[in-house]
Amino acid sequence: MSTPEPSEAFESLHPAMQKWVWRQGWAALRATQEQTIPAVLGGDCDVIVAAATAGGKTEAAFLPILSRLLAGGDDDAGMGLALYISPLKALINDQYGRLDLMTDGLDLPVVPWHGDIPQKLKHGFLKHPRGMLLITPESLEAICVTHGHRLASLFERLEYVVVDELHAFIGVERGMQLQSLMHRLELVIRRRVPRVGLSATLGDMQLAAGFLRPAGAQSVRTIVSTEDAGELKLQIRGYRQVPPALSPRQAEATEESGAEVAVEDTIQGDVLDISQHLFQVLRGTNNLVFANSRGNVETYADLLRRQCEQLRVPVEFFPHHGSLSKELREHVETGLKAQTQPVTAVCTSTLEMGIDIGSVASIAQIGPPHQVASMRQRLGRSGRRGEAAVLRIYIQEREIDHKTPAPDRLRPALFQAVAMTELLLSRWTEPPLHGALHLSTLIQQILSVIAQHGGTTAQGLWNALCENAPFAAVGQDNFVALLRRMGRTGLLSQSADGTLLHGEVGERIVNHYSFFAAFTTPEEFTLAVDGKVIGTLPIDRPVAEGDYLIFAGRRWRVLRLDMTHKRIDLARAGGGRAPTFGGTAGIVHDVVRAEMHDLYCGQEVPVYLDAGAQELLAEGRHHFHDLGLDRTAFLDAGEDVFVFPWAGDIALDTLAAMLTESRIRTQREGVYLCARDTTTAAVQEALKRIAARDQPAPVELAANVENKASEKYDEFLDDDLLSVDWASRRLDANAALQIVQRLCASN
Repeated sequence: MSTPEPSEAFESLHPAMQKWVWRQGWAALRATQEQTIPAVLGGDCDVIVAAATAGGKTEAAFLPILSRLLAGGDDDAGMGLALYISPLKALINDQYGRLDLMTDGLDLPVVPWHGDIPQKLKHGFLKHPRGMLLITPESLEAICVTHGHRLASLFERLEYVVVDELHAFIGVERGMQLQSLMHRLELVIRRRVPRVGLSATLGDMQLAAGFLRPAGAQSVRTIVSTEDAGELKLQIRGYRQVPPALSPRQAEATEESGAEVAVEDTIQGDVLDISQHLFQVLRGTNNLVFANSRGNVETYADLLRRQCEQLRVPVEFFPHHGSLSKELREHVETGLKAQTQPVTAVCTSTLEMGIDIGSVASIAQIGPPHQVASMRQRLGRSGRRGEAAVLRIYIQEREIDHKTPAPDRLRPALFQAVAMTELLLSRWTEPPLHGALHLSTLIQQILSVIAQHGGTTAQGLWNALCENAPFAAVGQDNFVALLRRMGRTGLLSQSADGTLLHGEVGERIVNHYSFFAAFTTPEEFTLAVDGKVIGTLPIDRPVAEGDYLIFAGRRWRVLRLDMTHKRIDLARAGGGRAPTFGGTAGIVHDVVRAEMHDLYCGQEVPVYLDAGAQELLAEGRHHFHDLGLDRTAFLDAGEDVFVFPWAGDIALDTLAAMLTESRIRTQREGVYLCARDTTTAAVQEALKRIAARDQPAPVELAANVENKASEKYDEFLDDDLLSVDWASRRLDANAALQIVQRLCASN
C-alpha cells in the first residue's frame, strides 16, 4: 500500500479522511483535489470544480466537507449539516454507497432522501438533522412545503450546499427551482452558505458561476482540471437508408395469409447493418450505445438480443431508459459496474451523467449528437485506467433521387456529426443557456412559498423570489401581472388583510404529489408481464388490445388495456415495433452551424471517416456547390424559399419570427428557414426592411408564434405573459439582426 505524498491539502484533512485516502492506496492527490480541498475547507467562498468523469472532483468536494463536519464534533449538538443535491435518484444512491464507505466506522450520518427511501431514514434526519443529506430538488421542495414551519431549525447548522452535475440544471426549469430553493434556505437561516458546484462539462465558467451564485458570480472560485485527456480512437460511419424488405402493408398481408413474417424483413436495411456492426465490434466487452431516443433504444436492443439468441450465446445487450422499471435499469447498471461478464447498455441520456458504472471499452452514438457537451460527457465514460477512449458515431442519410428535397441532399446529419466532432477535438463546449424568465417555475415557487409560511404578502413574495434573488430578471410590472393572473385563474386568493393564500385551484395543485417537480411529468400507462411491472408508456401514445410492441428489449403483444387503472398487460410475442415516446431534440448552437458551413466550403476529409461517411461528405459538398449555396443563402423551392444562414436554432427562430412579422410566413426546419408562398426577391426585400427599421421588441415577435406553451404551468399564463416568457427563452434579437445584416450584405 502506497502512502500519499506530503501536501498541505492532505495535511489539512481530518485524520479520519486521511486514513480513508491511505486505504485507497493513492500515491498523491490529484491537482484538482489539491486546489479544491483548501478552497472548500475554508468555507468562505463558493467553488465550482470542473473535471472529466472519474477525474476525482467528487472526492475533491467530499473530503474537505466531511473533514469540516467531523471537526465540529460527533454529537447532535456539535456536528453540522451538508446538503448534496443531485438531478438523479440513481446518482444519489450511487453517492450514498461512496459516502457510506468514506464514513465507515464514524458517527457521521449519511441520509439519502427521495421517493424510494424508507420513511424511517427520513424521520431520523428530521429528528437529528446533521451529517450529509443527499436529495433531489423535488424532495427538497417537498420538505419546504410540508415542513415549512420548522425549516429554520432543520437547516440552522447547514454548512455547505453541493450541486452535482451542475450543467444539467443550467437554463432549465429545475435549475430555476434549485436556485430558488437555495436562496430560500439562506433567507430562512439568515446567512450565506457556501455552495460547491461539480460538473464534467461547462462551456462558460463565468455563466456557470452566475448560476451557482446569482448576482455574485465574481466571488465564485472556479477550478478547472488541466489534466490532459488520454488517447482517443474515433470513427464516424456513414450509411444510406434502405427500405425494409417488406412494407407495413406487405407484412400485414403476409401475416393475414398465414405465413410467418421474419422480423428482419420489417426493419430498414441500414438499421440492420448498424446493429450487425455493433454486435461484431462490441460483443465480449462493456460498452454504452447512445441511440438518441427511447424508440431507437428498444429497436437496437431487440435486434442485438436476437443476434445473441440466434448464435445461442449469452445475451450481452440490454436497454436502459427512463421508461423502464427501476429494477430493469439497476440490473443493467449493476452488470456494467461488476464487470464479471460483458454488458452493453443501449441507452438514452440516462447513463450520460455520473452514476458509477465503472469504465467501459467504448461509446457508440447512433445519429448525430445534439450537443458537443453531451458528446464530451458520454466520452468520459470510456478511456479510463490509462486505456484509449473509443467513440463510434453511426450516421444514416436517405438515398438521393429526383424527388429528394434540396436540404436532404446536403447530408446535414453527417455534417453536424463531423462539425461537433471537430469542436470536441478543439475542446469547445456550448456555453449554458441563460436569461430565461421561466414564469412557469415562478408560479410554482409562489405557491410553494405560500405553503411554507401559511400565507404571505405580495411584497414578501417579491423579496423572497425576485429582489436580489433568482427571478431578478422578472420586472415588477410582469410580477404584478403574474399575481393578478394567478388570482383570476384560481391559483391565489387574498384575505381581507391583504395576505395571499392558495386559491381553490392552487390548493388542489399544491396538495397533489406532482407539485414538487417544476417540469411536466406525462401521464403514463403501467406495463406489466405476469403481474410484474416492467416500465411505463406515455398515455397519449395510441395502443390497442392485440397490438404488438417492443419494450425492455423484447417483443410483446398487448393482452389487456385497463384505462381505469392505466395499466397494460403484455405477453411474449414474435412480432412488434418500438413505441413512440415523444421528447424533443436539443438546441443546436451558432458555433456548430458555422463549423458545418466551413466544412461544406472546405476540401479536407477527416481521417476518422469510414468509406461510407467519406462518400456522404463528398456528396454533401457537391450538392452544396451545385445548389449555389457557396454563393448565396437563398434557394427557390417551388412556391417556397429556403434560407440557409448557417446559424443556431435560437437565432433562426428569431429571424423566422421577424420575417413572419413582416408578412413572410416563415418557420425553422432543421438547418434552414422555410419561407412559405413567396419568392427570393420578396424575402430579400423583407430583410432589407427589417435591417432599416426600428426593431419590434422580442415580446412583440413572440406574439406571432403559435404553440408557445411548453412548461408545466404555462396554461395559467395569458398570451401577453406567455409571449414575454417565450421571448426570454427562445429569441435572440441581436443574433438575428447580425444574420439579417450579413444576408443583406451578400445580396
